[in-house]
Amino acid sequence: MRHVQVLGFDWDDGNREKCQKHGLALAEIKAFFRQERLYVAPDIAHSQEEQRLLAVGRCPRNGRPMVVVFTLRGKNKAHRIRPITARYMHEREAKKYGEQEHPHSQE
Repeated sequence: MRHVQVLGFDWDDGNREKCQKHGLALAEIKAFFRQERLYVAPDIAHSQEEQRLLAVGRCPRNGRPMVVVFTLRGKNKAHRIRPITARYMHEREAKKYGEQEHPHSQE
């Protein structure tokens, strides 16, 4: 992903409720984006109206694998992160993420 300056987060009733319904607090979502080991890729399947991105990493509070779908709002190089949904990964997704994170693991 290109380098952008992130000024903060873009929250409203819609995305706040959707993100929290999966058991993640807003503070956890914000902390999620501050970690160094975060994999970000385009969410091509859901980018019809605006470019959506998919971030995969671990919950800073409990270490569980999680995923956040988001978009960047703003102009030029100054943006706000607008989370669209955030949730813990399903077991199958977490296994796939674990294999990519530790490809040479003997587990």
